[in-house]
Amino acid sequence: MHGKVVVITGGTSGIGQVAAEKLAAMGARIVLVARDKQRGETTLKRLPGPGSHSVHYADLSVLSGMKSAAAEIAAAEPRIDVLINNAGAMFTNRQLTPDGLEKTFAVNHLAYYVLTEGLRERLIASAPARIVSTSSDAHKGARLDFNDLQSANGYSGFKVYGRSKLCNILFTRELARQLNGTKVTANCLHPGFVATRFGDQSGGLLSSAIGFAKLFAISPEKGAETIVYLASSEAVDNVTGQYFYQCRPLAPTREAQDDAAARRLWEETAKLAGDHVSW
Repeated sequence: MHGKVVVITGGTSGIGQVAAEKLAAMGARIVLVARDKQRGETTLKRLPGPGSHSVHYADLSVLSGMKSAAAEIAAAEPRIDVLINNAGAMFTNRQLTPDGLEKTFAVNHLAYYVLTEGLRERLIASAPARIVSTSSDAHKGARLDFNDLQSANGYSGFKVYGRSKLCNILFTRELARQLNGTKVTANCLHPGFVATRFGDQSGGLLSSAIGFAKLFAISPEKGAETIVYLASSEAVDNVTGQYFYQCRPLAPTREAQDDAAARRLWEETAKLAGDHVSW
């Protein structure tokens, strides 16, 4: 990883912070995307290695924040070797963003799409390059309703979170298809159930339930292993479109292997992002 540039969202806490620190220790220069300035500056100071690490601040629940972050990074970085989409959240109650989008969908899926599309040209120009997206075992049992992607009907925090993680896998499958022949790979992963800040601000009984479950969770160091592996290992140089757990490819659910659904999700997401569907 010496001299390589790694862009990472959700890198100021939990598994994202551990991954950023480990990749920096391997010689990578880290470009963080963060919302909280205090955590952003603290994480920058913690990053090892000789690289001139940097941070860009953005609210990844808002379209303008997603797009400005991508534009700023594309303008500042002539090359990008790895993009790690890792920021995520879960909410007890349904919340709408200023764009009128359900917040879990916006943060956990749409931000992955917008940032990746904004940096696509940089990644292709820097090939061989990699895109790594954090999904979850929570996708099991999830199904997409293309007539209700914003979960207006029968909202449940964990159910909607599971749908967003299904979106991550479908997004990765379609992205890998589009990038075929570019030497840019796209893979996603389940980090395991990790004891981090995740879920602390979900609110209500959901936060309490997650807090109790964390008593049995793995450490952030363990949870970050597959992110670091997919970002750095020569063993996955030519592997793309896969879902990993514990540094090994794993078959996701049948719903997560539906290429027609993956293509439709891409098209619907592009419309929501205000992009022209051209791939």
